[in-house]
Amino acid sequence: MTAERTLVTCEVADGVAVLTLQNEPANAYSYAMMRQLDGWILEARMDPDVHVIVLTGSGERFFCAGADIAMLQSMSADTKYAFCLHANETLRRLEETPKLVVAALNGHTVGGGLEVALACDLRVARAGGARFGLPEVKLGVLPGTGGTQRLTRLWGKARAIEWMATGASCTAAEALELGLISRVIEAADRADFLHQVLTWTRQFCPPHAASGAIGLMKRACQTGAETSLDVGLALERELQQRLFTAGDAAEGLGAYADKRTPSFRGR
Repeated sequence: MTAERTLVTCEVADGVAVLTLQNEPANAYSYAMMRQLDGWILEARMDPDVHVIVLTGSGERFFCAGADIAMLQSMSADTKYAFCLHANETLRRLEETPKLVVAALNGHTVGGGLEVALACDLRVARAGGARFGLPEVKLGVLPGTGGTQRLTRLWGKARAIEWMATGASCTAAEALELGLISRVIEAADRADFLHQVLTWTRQFCPPHAASGAIGLMKRACQTGAETSLDVGLALERELQQRLFTAGDAAEGLGAYADKRTPSFRGR
């Protein structure tokens, strides 16, 4: 049996798992890539030494250009549906993992690539000429990996519909103004960009931060926003109770009382 090509890599250091899409030049995703990404998400979720997940692309030009068009053309309609369903499930697993997920957008982030980024909690982009957009309408289809739902929740219906209907795109600076991304980083190259992202990301890891609290806060926001206020508040209380019984809550409250800097363990 031929060994499967590596399409997603994972490197863990100092509490951060860096997942890298590896399909240059555009890092377009296939079913095989989504299966590998799905597997690494589960690995990172279950690893107690991983506190933050960073998702990025290989190369200097693209984070991800979306689904592999040649692959889609070769699929039957039923297989396309199954592929889209699995991609949705993979991104929901990423979204629901109780650990902070940062998209490090090292280049063009368009189509399904932006949909992948939208499933991350925070989006950080490299300054430069990269474009960000959902141009699927120009191919006669819609953003089918969560774009219609996540962009609408981020921007509201009118702006999201207009942007997708026109197939518009924007620069990193414009994306920052629109609230599509949260930070733009000036960097000499991809390596410098990723180094800066990881330096910034480690503020969310122990001993500096209670990463367990950050993860459950994320769950409260991600799940609670899709329910009624009463249900969301009930979820918040239950998650808070979990934290009250955890070591980091005792450390944080004790450090405050003792007027010292807390040293969190992510537990």
